[in-house]
Amino acid sequence: MNDNMIQDTLLVTPALLVSLLPLIGFLINGLFGKFLPKSVTGWIAALAILGSFICSVTLFNGLNSTSSLNIDIFNWIAFSNINITFGFLIDPLTITMLLVVTGIGFLIHLYSIGYMHDDEGYTRFFTYLNLFIFFMLLLVMGNNYLVMFIGWEGVGLCSYLLIGFWFKNESYNNAAKKAFVMNRVGDLGFLLGMFFMLFYFGSIDYSTVANQAQTLAPNSALLITITMLLFVGAMGKSAQLPLFTWLPDAMAGPTPVSALIHAATMVTAGIYMIVRSNILFSLAPTTLTFILIVGVATSVFAAVIGLLQNDIKKVLAYSTVSQLGLMFAALGLGAFSSGMFHVVTHAFFKALLFLGAGSVIHALHGEQDIRKMGGLGKYIKVTYITFLLASLAISGFPFLSGFFSKDEILAHAFEQNKTIWVILSISSFITAFYMFRLVFLTFFGNFRGTEETKKHIHESPITMTLPLIVLCILAVVGGLLGLPEVFHVQHVFSTYLSSVTEGSAQYLVHHEKVSHATEIALMSFAGIGAIVVILFAYNKYVKQNALPADEVELTGLNKVISNKFYVDEIYETVFVKPITVLSDLFLVLVDKLIIDLAVNATAWIVATTGKTMRLLQTGNTGFYVFAMIIGMMVLLIIRLFI
Repeated sequence: MNDNMIQDTLLVTPALLVSLLPLIGFLINGLFGKFLPKSVTGWIAALAILGSFICSVTLFNGLNSTSSLNIDIFNWIAFSNINITFGFLIDPLTITMLLVVTGIGFLIHLYSIGYMHDDEGYTRFFTYLNLFIFFMLLLVMGNNYLVMFIGWEGVGLCSYLLIGFWFKNESYNNAAKKAFVMNRVGDLGFLLGMFFMLFYFGSIDYSTVANQAQTLAPNSALLITITMLLFVGAMGKSAQLPLFTWLPDAMAGPTPVSALIHAATMVTAGIYMIVRSNILFSLAPTTLTFILIVGVATSVFAAVIGLLQNDIKKVLAYSTVSQLGLMFAALGLGAFSSGMFHVVTHAFFKALLFLGAGSVIHALHGEQDIRKMGGLGKYIKVTYITFLLASLAISGFPFLSGFFSKDEILAHAFEQNKTIWVILSISSFITAFYMFRLVFLTFFGNFRGTEETKKHIHESPITMTLPLIVLCILAVVGGLLGLPEVFHVQHVFSTYLSSVTEGSAQYLVHHEKVSHATEIALMSFAGIGAIVVILFAYNKYVKQNALPADEVELTGLNKVISNKFYVDEIYETVFVKPITVLSDLFLVLVDKLIIDLAVNATAWIVATTGKTMRLLQTGNTGFYVFAMIIGMMVLLIIRLFI
């Protein structure tokens, strides 16, 4: 953490407005949206995010790479020697995330104006979308873990609302609940990690925790415990094994939501949190090794599943899980800036891929099965060209953005562990194959849908295609932010983040860097390998015109892969069904036998007593006088003898 804090009053206002503008947009649409024209609410939401982006650019221009701005807004919690403020920390890492979240967030909002135009929940959609951006900004701007946790929980809430946006569909509701519950598992780890920090360090402020941690012995039990618990939180939010199954099901939400979750907001939170805590994790090499193992396993596992998915959005969802695994592998290798570099380039091409998929779905009136597509390249050319370039970028095609960010991670792997390098290279080649399986089945060959659908295929409106074009440019040139040393130029991105990550360098094991010749060989291998895999996919799906088999026809390993290794079924058997049985048992034993019995018994006693007492109401005045005298005698006896 850089101690060179500056208090520039000129930057305080844009820093506050960055998060306030989406909140204002949320409040306007939430409170008054039903009184406004539908189209106006969409533009209110979009312009709020555009304003945040302008403020983010202002912060980028106002703070250099060695400066940071700490804003304590108010004292929040104070007891004993604990003092927790609610405030913002603006430094190069924060600004990087602000630019990604607000820049891509604005493009997604603009795209949504066209995509959601005919939806009856149009205003509600933009209200939720603004709230989503607000909480993500709060997450990355907080100056302590508790403020981060508020944003952390907020994006979880908004993902639930947006995944289940079309709530009349029960399966979409189930997907939303699945995401919410699975993230709560990870969030418990984050929460426990904060409790440990607060108890042992007396603070949850980033700089204080980092300074306190450096007084402990590296790899101490306390540091391993805290970092492992924080990583459990990251596993849930960023969909790592075993807490990854919610993310593919999150495709139930509208496509712009998928783009926002996968590219700019929720799933990047875990990466951000670990990079923000890089000193803690550097002091716990055991945790870093565990992160590396989980990241590598997730990358390969999800990539293999992606090979046989036929839903256009599900293919992209598993590619996200795989790419997140690659980012975590980078963090496990101690390459924090490399992991963040891939976060940024991935945001460009993954947002483009999801929005491109949405454009395809829009053109086909809701169709998502790639087996019912084909030949769309000649009908929706802007979507086709931008989607193709995004697919090349994620596949590691030479000199596009994904090539440089992936190559950087692979180079770190080669330096430290050749086996890890081999596994991650295989994962990258698998990615290239299934992405171009998707491209060729969607845009090449002949159209395989119905004639009625074919008649109505059309390109998306300008509000949808303009974001595609902008994101396409970023996906192509974004790699220039991090050119390797062999080009003899400064690595712009790692230099910009150096003030955030330099503190951890002294605790990491330093490996000998590869020579320029080896670096060129590794880049050539990765680039040529990606091209060979793409050509193989072209031969199979274009020249041979192969089509994916129906699920019922698959056997053996193909069937296992198509069914996602039965992970959901295993969770259903091991966790869901036992909990359901215990819940039913609780219902019978506690609810029915104890609670209901007590309530019903009380009602029976009152009813029986009432029926008996009713018999005393005879209407005979003489009986009432007699009863009064008997009562007075009883009271007199009680008074005399008791």
